[in-house]
Amino acid sequence: MSLQKVQSTATLLPLEFTPIFKRTRWGGERLGTQLHKLIGIEGDYGESWELSDHPTAQTRIANGEFAGWTLSQLIHKDPDALFGVGNCNTTFPLLIKFIDATDRLSLQVHPDNSDQQKFDSIESGKSEAWVILDAAEGSQIYAGLKPGVDECRLRRHLEQGTIEECLHSYPVQKGDCVYIPAGTLHAIGEGVLLAEIQQTSDITYRLFDWNRLDQSGNPRPLHITKAFESISFDRGPVDLIQPQKQFAAGHDVEQLLESEYFSIRRHQSQHSFSLPTLSQAQVLVILEGEGQLDCGEETYELLPGKTILIPATAPDCQIHMDAEITFLEVIPA
Repeated sequence: MSLQKVQSTATLLPLEFTPIFKRTRWGGERLGTQLHKLIGIEGDYGESWELSDHPTAQTRIANGEFAGWTLSQLIHKDPDALFGVGNCNTTFPLLIKFIDATDRLSLQVHPDNSDQQKFDSIESGKSEAWVILDAAEGSQIYAGLKPGVDECRLRRHLEQGTIEECLHSYPVQKGDCVYIPAGTLHAIGEGVLLAEIQQTSDITYRLFDWNRLDQSGNPRPLHITKAFESISFDRGPVDLIQPQKQFAAGHDVEQLLESEYFSIRRHQSQHSFSLPTLSQAQVLVILEGEGQLDCGEETYELLPGKTILIPATAPDCQIHMDAEITFLEVIPA
């Protein structure tokens, strides 16, 4: 990953977005109480789509000269200013969410790029990473299959209603990070609040929904055939990521992930510091603390739950804090 700056035709300052909220049967209130989202009073808000260029749910720019625009419109106008010279993206390749799960989500799988073409030529595959922001005591996640579980065994346990015996699961706590490559059978357990970084795709195949019924007494639709076609049976268990410390002057940095689709670094500091911009887009996701981002002549408030896209051609930034701040730096591959 090159950190060398390149020249472009325009300077583009950091962008903030108006999130899209999604109410779900398993949602709660922590998007509002912990992440300062302006949700309603219903108490069932499961997702906040912070930055999305997905055609069915495009977040709009909330600041500056392009306020009200979608990312697609901006990419069409000046892709070099956003991505850097020579980048061929026509869609922003990452989707950033917060998820509040008060109940266990369905057991599901996302196809990879090659499998997805069999089902939908428009969508990409979907690999994703989770960073745990809060977890009730006993909260866990399901990530992959136990060693030795093949398709035949999984089908047998699915038919018998004992599929949980096939799943690799473990408790999680605040600060944990896990990468869920496409093809991994997985579920978020109850009590978990997390940030999700994923490819720009909204394809999910549900294999099992824990025998739950909706308000009309009917089960939710499952996608058993497509799910089995998408599961990578040779992957086995998927464990927590072990962060790698990196050197940075004046503050702590951990490399959480470097995948073929995106990388994630976690920054933590009690002191102001410089944040050089790159020759490509980078996204900041604020997890804890308060402060401000100074870029050019503009200042941006930093609060838990804030997501900011820094374009490739933005000037170098300064981060100042009122208290210790923790944020993710996400860079598309």
